[in-house]
Amino acid sequence: MTVVDPRPLVGEPLSLDLLNTRWNEEGVRQDLLDGVEGLAVLLAANRLERRFAADATTLRHTLAARDALAGLVDRPGDPAATARVDAVLGHGRIRATLTTAGPGEEAEFTDPSWGPGWTAARDYLDLLRTAPDRIRACAHEACILHFFDTSRNGTRRWCSMAICGNRAKASRHYARTKES
Repeated sequence: MTVVDPRPLVGEPLSLDLLNTRWNEEGVRQDLLDGVEGLAVLLAANRLERRFAADATTLRHTLAARDALAGLVDRPGDPAATARVDAVLGHGRIRATLTTAGPGEEAEFTDPSWGPGWTAARDYLDLLRTAPDRIRACAHEACILHFFDTSRNGTRRWCSMAICGNRAKASRHYARTKES
């Protein structure tokens, strides 16, 4: 049985996808990771279901990673937030390998239940290396989602133009017509 991912924004890089497991729906906070079933949805959405188990320990460690990443995204450069992400990263490492296809890398974990959270934290480092200014929070005041801006000119403001962008336009239109 395939469970449908209920989140309004999917397909972002893993670190932001993990942050987006919390969202607001009609003023009510939703949390995909309120149980192992939601963790299974997240793992499947990121093609990690064969690498990591959706169990209580993995859920606990993934939630710790999400909280650490959320702190750093909300307070970039904050020493305490940085230390929390660094602590998550301490549960794994990249081992260089040589295969018949050539050089490679393999993630290794002190405990595999840290795998999804560590992988998300590692992904965040990659985003910081690539384009830190493209990591964004949605500009809509009621939205708590994050995205990686891949627009050509780097001016994307909304998690979704169809949802939050449209709400903002409707709000501005209502304000203009009310003034008239």
